[in-house]
Amino acid sequence: MGNVPYDVIIVGAGPAGLTAGLYAGRYRLKTLVVEKMMVGGQIMLSSTIENFPGFPGGIPTQDLIDRMKQQLDGLGVEIKNVEAASVASVAASRPRVYRVSTPEGDFESRSIIVSTGAHWKRLGVPGEEKLIGRGVSFCGTCDGPLFRNKEVCVIGGGDKAIEEAIFLTKYASKVMVIHRRNSLRATEILQEQAKANPKISFILDSVVEAVIGENRVEGLKLRHVHTNLASAVSCQGVFIFIGIQPSTEFLAAVVKMDEAGFIIIDTEKKTSMPGIFACGDCTEKHLYQVITACAEGAEAAHSAHNYLLHNGT
Repeated sequence: MGNVPYDVIIVGAGPAGLTAGLYAGRYRLKTLVVEKMMVGGQIMLSSTIENFPGFPGGIPTQDLIDRMKQQLDGLGVEIKNVEAASVASVAASRPRVYRVSTPEGDFESRSIIVSTGAHWKRLGVPGEEKLIGRGVSFCGTCDGPLFRNKEVCVIGGGDKAIEEAIFLTKYASKVMVIHRRNSLRATEILQEQAKANPKISFILDSVVEAVIGENRVEGLKLRHVHTNLASAVSCQGVFIFIGIQPSTEFLAAVVKMDEAGFIIIDTEKKTSMPGIFACGDCTEKHLYQVITACAEGAEAAHSAHNYLLHNGT
């Protein structure tokens, strides 16, 4: 259409956004991908992806992301390392045009794919940030094999924490679940499974005060919430599951979201706003994995292409 520079702007360059860019490029859509951090997104916190199809024994995360980026480069898909501050509809435009505002200027497009992902909530204690990727993890399914025959701690008491604790017993020699309350919040059946597993023990009414270690995780400093008594546990891995926060603040009042800030979409990845689609971890779903994010990115690009075909492109 006329002078609109892009057919689609993809906000976020994690696996979902990169796959959306791959499919958009193959549809010959003029495509821009904007990413405020490094290409690859949150998954770059894991050094290796063990469960991506086609790579027996796993593949270094950087290698997989580099291969995906090479595919986009080969299709002429443009990638800018810049943060999307806001998305707005250009007034009175027919068909609809969207403007993505960034610190480097505004970019206009006929459609938008949001793939900004989400981030696991942090404990906010000394040692945590420094040791991410060196024993501190937010994905047992991704990193569990790296802790074969080692002792690990799982922080949290909800379904996700207990599911991951059970999974980690396939590799770790011991799994200690640390929870700030005196009872778990996970469903009863998960609690029963965890309590029946001889590899799992529980440290309740306790919070983490610090992650111990210089180059690798060596243990945790704990504090009992009622007595304030300090203690320490030795471990080689820490898996933190205290909640997830979608990176969708810049879309406030643009598309419908649930109470937690996840974008509401239909089966075709359409949001409440025509021409805006969403995929990956910024949408509510049950399985947060690279393979599901990639599939959703492909679906979002397919839907954006269909939208453009029927809206004057």
